[in-house]
Amino acid sequence: MPQSGHYVVPKKDILNQNGALITDFSSSAPDSNVFPYIDFQHCINQAIDTYKNELFIYGTPKGLPSLVSVIRKELTHYQVFANDRNIFITSGIQQGLSILTLLPFPNNKHTILIEQPGYHLFIEQLQTQGISTVGIKRDYSGIDLEELERIFKEMDIKFFYIMPRYHNPLSSSLSQKDKQEILKLANKYDVYIVEDDFLADYETNSKADPIYSYDDQSRVIYLKSFSKIIFPGLRVGVSIIPDSLAGLFSKYKIYSDVDTSMISQAALEIYIKSGMFEKHRKKMRYSYSHRAKKLHNSLQNYYTINNGTEIYQSYENYCIHTCLELGTKINIKNIIKEAGKNSILISDTSSNYLQDFDDRKNYIKLNTSNVPHEYIEDGIKDIVDIISNRMHL
Repeated sequence: MPQSGHYVVPKKDILNQNGALITDFSSSAPDSNVFPYIDFQHCINQAIDTYKNELFIYGTPKGLPSLVSVIRKELTHYQVFANDRNIFITSGIQQGLSILTLLPFPNNKHTILIEQPGYHLFIEQLQTQGISTVGIKRDYSGIDLEELERIFKEMDIKFFYIMPRYHNPLSSSLSQKDKQEILKLANKYDVYIVEDDFLADYETNSKADPIYSYDDQSRVIYLKSFSKIIFPGLRVGVSIIPDSLAGLFSKYKIYSDVDTSMISQAALEIYIKSGMFEKHRKKMRYSYSHRAKKLHNSLQNYYTINNGTEIYQSYENYCIHTCLELGTKINIKNIIKEAGKNSILISDTSSNYLQDFDDRKNYIKLNTSNVPHEYIEDGIKDIVDIISNRMHL
């Protein structure tokens, strides 16, 4: 293979119409400046040389068999142990979710339970398709297990979609005890768990195992993405489907798109087997952990108390994104507008809630994926100043 390496795109600062630098805390896309362009291009070229015409005909709904085998071994690093027959390669996590939403489940239930706030695209899909959906509050302390049991017991819950690790948008992670308790309740009330582990590659706590690792009754469906660690355009995700659903999942996958891009799959296989993926993951984990620490420290230094109400929850194992909880009397739209005037992009969590969910928090979302390390502290200070000024109007 030709000499490989990361190609660092020349930094192009984004400027507004007045020529001022824009600091973007609203984007959750990976930092394009560290995309492994050259490495992955080599892998694509080698994939074409290796597989030739196999890449240009229809593949299999489960995915490229050789990639499935590589993925199975790779997943063991996350304490996820699965058989090849249960591993499906999908066009990102979103496709896996879409199929599971439409799929009839063995429990013959029909309502989907989701965290609030939660993943905005899945919420939008559920509401657009008119899927029966209910929400349960998720905050920095986790989930109210008594409320969860009440919902499992009284409602027709098909599956509970949950992000135990680095929740989107809150960023907090559930304790191992809570994960086990949630699984215990799911087994008791015949509810499936759909576990979205989209940021598993950024985990720094080696003891933070997924819910899937505790499952001995084929109750948990595990979803993982490679988009957040390599680049979004790869569109390769992994769904681990229990035997009771695998046959139907395969059929629905065919109806959806026949197969996930064979070229992307073959290139990813080579990328992982060559050791380049592990090298890239270490680089990204290092970069993101430094941004996460800078974000956390900046918030701790500049703004923790809002008239006696804590608006930044300090927690262990922090991440590159988080939320600020503001008082109910503060108009977040005005905060966002004022920040924009100062060339700072932020957003709220309105899209992260079901339309009929009443127990909403007044959150501002902050994501440092696309904010250079050296700009984070000044950006946070400016945001805090804007909030403070609004509080005293």
